[in-house]
Amino acid sequence: MNDDRSSQSHRILLWRDRVLMALLIGATAWVSLNVTRLPGEVSAVWVSSGIFAGWLLSRRTALWPGYVGAGFAAELAVRLLSGDSVGSGFAFSAFNLLEVLIVAGVVRRLVPDVGNPTRWLGLGGIATSSTLAACAVSGLLASAVVSATSHTPFLTTFLVWYSAHVVGMVIVATLTLVAHRKGIGLSDVPGRRWAFLGDMLLIATVCGLVFYQSAYPLLFLVYPPLLYGVFRHRFAGVVVGISLLAIIGGIATALGHGPLALVNESNLVQRTILLQLFVGTACLMSFPVALSMAERARLTARVRESEQRYRMLADYSHDVVVRMRADGQRLYVSPSSRDVLGWEPAELLQPNQVLVHPEDYAVQQQTIASVLASGHPVTAIYRLRHKEGHYVWMEAAARPIPSADGDTTDIIFAGRDVSQRVAAEQALKASRDELEAQAHLDSLTGLANRRQFDERLTHALGRSRRQGLAVALMYMDIDHFKQVNDTHGHAAGDEVLRVFGQRLSACVRAGDLVARLGGDEFVVLIEDLSAPETAEAIAGKLIEAMSEDIVVEGTTLHVTTSIGIAYSAHPAVAKNLTAAADAALYAAKSAGRNTWQLLPTDDPANRH
Repeated sequence: MNDDRSSQSHRILLWRDRVLMALLIGATAWVSLNVTRLPGEVSAVWVSSGIFAGWLLSRRTALWPGYVGAGFAAELAVRLLSGDSVGSGFAFSAFNLLEVLIVAGVVRRLVPDVGNPTRWLGLGGIATSSTLAACAVSGLLASAVVSATSHTPFLTTFLVWYSAHVVGMVIVATLTLVAHRKGIGLSDVPGRRWAFLGDMLLIATVCGLVFYQSAYPLLFLVYPPLLYGVFRHRFAGVVVGISLLAIIGGIATALGHGPLALVNESNLVQRTILLQLFVGTACLMSFPVALSMAERARLTARVRESEQRYRMLADYSHDVVVRMRADGQRLYVSPSSRDVLGWEPAELLQPNQVLVHPEDYAVQQQTIASVLASGHPVTAIYRLRHKEGHYVWMEAAARPIPSADGDTTDIIFAGRDVSQRVAAEQALKASRDELEAQAHLDSLTGLANRRQFDERLTHALGRSRRQGLAVALMYMDIDHFKQVNDTHGHAAGDEVLRVFGQRLSACVRAGDLVARLGGDEFVVLIEDLSAPETAEAIAGKLIEAMSEDIVVEGTTLHVTTSIGIAYSAHPAVAKNLTAAADAALYAAKSAGRNTWQLLPTDDPANRH
């Protein structure tokens, strides 16, 4: 039931709208036919087609048939009531309808949404070109009929028809469309109505003065106030200004006044054509200005809206957004600086406010230089000083933007606090370094383990081959270490190993490598030897150091060591050097322990 009522109400409103359009078309057609019709059945002013076209463009295309029928019937009825024959009335009504359908059809097809501000410039060009073409088509048809049925020249009829219809279509179609489509804002002048009325009064006053006199050709004086009104009020200035020009000029010309009377005072048709051309020229001159000003206002509004939107995003972003000049002077700082860095934006805008950590200053300067040189975004991580004194790690994405004056380049920084991430990365790196170190160290003694020893020995022998330097390798173990474990326990044995490692490290040079291979086996790698006596001196110092007793949980232990030394004055391979050191250690044990033995290594196969 509700749907039926809604549908019935919609049909009633639709018929009322069609009737209103038909009444306006009929009324304006009657005025044109009975007041401004010139000899030859052609009117000097024709606005009905403009109303018709504007009305159609304000309605959905599917509803056009009903409006087309109502408009055609209204004009045909007025023509018949005004004395036209059925044939001429039908023909002229059909020509006008064709004109309206060409304009409305082309505009609707090429610009479906005439209320879209982004299509204003295109709409103006399409509407103007389609109007000129449509009026030419209807004018040619109407002029052919008039010239065939009367003695009026074809060209004169065409010029009167064409000018009247072009001016009427341009002005009235726009005005009608504006009345229905307030969304495009062509006739709204909120807050400026008095200024609008004053500018239109200026146009009317200048037009009245120009057309009041007939002594001087002063038509050009009308253009400055008209363009001024168009410049300030855009399409509202065009529609009202040109309407005033057409009305005042038409009345004055019909009464024999105005500059056009200087041409031929007795020929009304000629003066009317010239007036139409003058008004048409004013349209062609003012409409592009209105379109350009409307487009400029639209773009300005878009820029303002975009700036406000991005300013809002910057103001409410958790990231610290900073705009600065190439010299580092800050121009804008977002309010998030208060939460991230503790500084108020106004404080950071003060000159010479240095925030970057001294160690990271070069990083920031390099970032700025890279952005300016490449023109591409660059991301860097550096520390900024918090107001409380500590530093905050910031990850800043920098990108270039044009400066306000457009002559230079500014830089936008969008930075976020990554202190927790950096701390986690640093902790992870420390953990990795610790794991790497543990992988190369003996956990009991803190000395190098077998893995580190193997790597170091390989590198040492490589340098020995390249530089021709001597290398010594000392193998040693603790004499009767198994008895220590069996008698005093493994805890005592571990303590003995630790003390032995400490005393061994104290006997070698800073660059020598001390490693525990496992159990009670230790090794010392000595590089850059000038003579084997250096290795023997280290062995002697260790034998002497181990003569001191070791006290473990109140128990005094006397521990000795046997040492085997392999010495090579020539480049050697690892297995030969280690085999020689092992043989020397066996010789030291055979010699009674608590001593050392040196075994020179001669490895001719590896000499270079």
